[in-house]
Amino acid sequence: MTAIVERPTVTTSVRGHWIDDWRPEDLAFWANGGATVARRNLIFSIFAEHIGFSVWTMWSVLVLFLGPSYGIDPAGKFLLTAVPALVGSALRIPYTFAVARFGGRNWTIVSAALLLIPSLLAAVLIEPGVSYSTLLILAAVAGVGGGNFASSMANINAFYPDRLKGWALGINAGGGNLGVAAVQLVGLLVLATAGAGSPRLVAGLYIPLIVLAALGSALFMDNLSQARNAKRGMRDAMRHPHTWIMSLLYIGTFGSFIGFGFAFGQVLQVQFADEFSTPVKAAYLTFLGPLLGSLIRPVGGALADRLGGARVTFWNFVAMAGGAGVVLVASQQRSLPLYLVGFIALFVLSGIGNGSTYKMIPAIFRDRRLAGAVIGIAGAVGAFGGVLVNLAFRQSFLETKSADGAYMTFIAFYALCVAVTWLVYRRPGSSSRGV
Repeated sequence: MTAIVERPTVTTSVRGHWIDDWRPEDLAFWANGGATVARRNLIFSIFAEHIGFSVWTMWSVLVLFLGPSYGIDPAGKFLLTAVPALVGSALRIPYTFAVARFGGRNWTIVSAALLLIPSLLAAVLIEPGVSYSTLLILAAVAGVGGGNFASSMANINAFYPDRLKGWALGINAGGGNLGVAAVQLVGLLVLATAGAGSPRLVAGLYIPLIVLAALGSALFMDNLSQARNAKRGMRDAMRHPHTWIMSLLYIGTFGSFIGFGFAFGQVLQVQFADEFSTPVKAAYLTFLGPLLGSLIRPVGGALADRLGGARVTFWNFVAMAGGAGVVLVASQQRSLPLYLVGFIALFVLSGIGNGSTYKMIPAIFRDRRLAGAVIGIAGAVGAFGGVLVNLAFRQSFLETKSADGAYMTFIAFYALCVAVTWLVYRRPGSSSRGV
């Protein structure tokens, strides 16, 4: 008599869109529908997060439109890009809580819909004569897009098994990060067609995309019931020293990526004013770095899956210190080609480091409850690095009329990250070696 083996299946409760039985580490469960459900949620998570990144970093483009008629100096423009970075970083922790409280699908709908507020306000209010304080408020409201990353990553982390987390989190984050390059391409399109007098078009073009992101999340995503039990994870994670070590490292990777994404166009216009006398000339180049850095992020995750996250992260920070050194030399020699090579290399390396550091988190924190919480905390602290990057550029230009002081600061910080990664995760005899 042949035994009948009951294969695991993905089951939803009568409320619909709530999955009560989720066992991704079970190979049979994963093969019998789990992978399909996870992939569907990943796709729509990426789309919503992508639009969130575009709205969050929209001011990296909008400042290029703020010509002499707006009366804003370079220091004032760097502040306009620092403010959304600050608000976005602060929102990442409550956004992570929101996944456990409301469900991943439900919160993705809400967080996507919230993007309508900064987009509509910018589409209506930006014009010559608008006060600087109003522009600061509009930039701050755009920070809501920065929170989407934390909730999306915490949600996808719960859907995938440990053996695929590096790949899944890398794809999710990389697709979201592409929003930085996408909004800069939209800005280039508007500058090339409608001209520098039409910043409101940039925001207006995103309104229908935001609606599509919210609708797609409502129709095709799911909530995981087990994620609702993770609310205490944040408290426990904040007491763990590795949480803050990983947050420091993530400042060096993601903080660099998002900070450079906000600042690159402005730095080009200020430091190489002769070559970039009009906004459209700068816009032709600003998307390259974020584009390459986003595309390579999954590679960083995949390399970490194969070689170990700490090993990839360590050598990546060594390379980032070298890249910042190249940018410093290029700046002092006024060499635009060398400068572009060095800066784009920093974007690429920050993308690799983004993937490898996020792979380290679930390797360190085997408890999914803690891993999801640490992703939220590290994401918030790392995003604050984007504020620090813009403030470093602002202070350097105020004091020396160049960005050299900022580049030296970056080199020193990357050297610190090299030392920390080696001491905690790579040093022979370390209890955390092999992560």
